[in-house]
Amino acid sequence: MTRQLGPTEVKRLNRAWRRQTRARVSLLLESVSQPFNLGAILRTAAAFGVEYVWLCGDTADPAHPGALRTALGAGRFLSVRRATAAGTAAAEVRAAGLRLIAIELAEPALPLHAADLAGDVCLALGHEDRGCSPALLGVADQIAYIPQPGRIGSLNVAAAAAIALAEARRREWAQLPDAGAGVPVDSDRPDGEHG
Repeated sequence: MTRQLGPTEVKRLNRAWRRQTRARVSLLLESVSQPFNLGAILRTAAAFGVEYVWLCGDTADPAHPGALRTALGAGRFLSVRRATAAGTAAAEVRAAGLRLIAIELAEPALPLHAADLAGDVCLALGHEDRGCSPALLGVADQIAYIPQPGRIGSLNVAAAAAIALAEARRREWAQLPDAGAGVPVDSDRPDGEHG
């Protein structure tokens, strides 16, 4: 029988994935100006176990009511740092031992599924309309784009962040011995039924 997981089961499932997650993933947000987008990105970042979030340029204030409303308290699970410019943030990213991967429709970007997302990485995303600045692209270790075969040529920055974070984690989890496993059996249920 199919059923949704209850809150305790969701926590148990998330703990199981957390134990299997080793890579450090962070974000650098450059001039993400809309508080709603920032809040959505912070919530997604917390869900995917992001360690640091660097903010630079004209990025909205995480304390803005719109960002807080969308983030739903996710900020307490993240280390958010403000940098004066993209170059300063990139230097801090490298000092933290992370490779910087810019997510941008630019030359010579690779499709996201072909980019090197292994190990400890920081994914950089830019302004809602202008994307990552030339300065940020110039200091990135790699540039990747999200293929979009539909008739819309770009994604909302929060959606792009979610896709990139999911792909980075998926790559790591695909290497696990039980990578194809579904929801684990709830050992507290007497019938051992799957959720």
